[in-house]
Amino acid sequence: METKALKVLLSNDDGVHAEGIHALAESLKDIADVTIVAPDRNRSGASNSLTLEQPLRVTAIAHQVYSVQGTPTDCVHFALNELMKNDLPDLVLTGINHGANLGDDVLYSGTVAAAMEGHFLGVQSVAFSLVGKHHFATAATIARQIVDQHLNAPIPTNRLLNVNVPDLPVEQLKGIQVTRLGARHHAEEMIKQQDPRGHDIYWLGPPGKEQDAGEGTDFYAVDQGYVSVTPLQVDLTAHESLASMGDWLKGK
Repeated sequence: METKALKVLLSNDDGVHAEGIHALAESLKDIADVTIVAPDRNRSGASNSLTLEQPLRVTAIAHQVYSVQGTPTDCVHFALNELMKNDLPDLVLTGINHGANLGDDVLYSGTVAAAMEGHFLGVQSVAFSLVGKHHFATAATIARQIVDQHLNAPIPTNRLLNVNVPDLPVEQLKGIQVTRLGARHHAEEMIKQQDPRGHDIYWLGPPGKEQDAGEGTDFYAVDQGYVSVTPLQVDLTAHESLASMGDWLKGK
């Protein structure tokens, strides 16, 4: 029996049955031993939340495919600390997300959070998103290229990577750019409606328009037809503010 050179954990926030995660698995099956651990339903927007008040229920639904009644972060946490703890994967790959994770989106994204959990736990992690809902094969091709490149020469950073792929046929992509996160305006106002019994209900408004979307940002790259690759760091400390904050606390 052939032994694969690479061991990969896949997760997402769109759910274990989502098209994106299975396109990603299919693209890797000839080079990697793939395990899927993903939420039992769509958990988009879950960010880094962990389930603390209830036990996690895990169901094996196929060979090396596990459905978890929990968040994307729960899934990766369970996989690395329990399911695969004696044989950790070489990579944690998340997605392919059904929609963009650009700019401020990364603060809310369960797909990025799942990759971040892998990063926290010491495994090189990459989040993949399709900026649309049609060309998952394109995003899977890009994911395979990045994994192949990693096998040839390991990713030269201990950062996690956030990859966004334009929703285009692969032959129409212009290339790959390393980018920084852009930023959006605030989200639109909430949408107020009433349920059939006359009670008020509220829906979150759509994401705001791009505010910082100039050259060099992930927004700009994708808009121009390039794959965006953004290295992310977890340390949120505003290091340049430490001295002035210390002076403020001292009343200076």
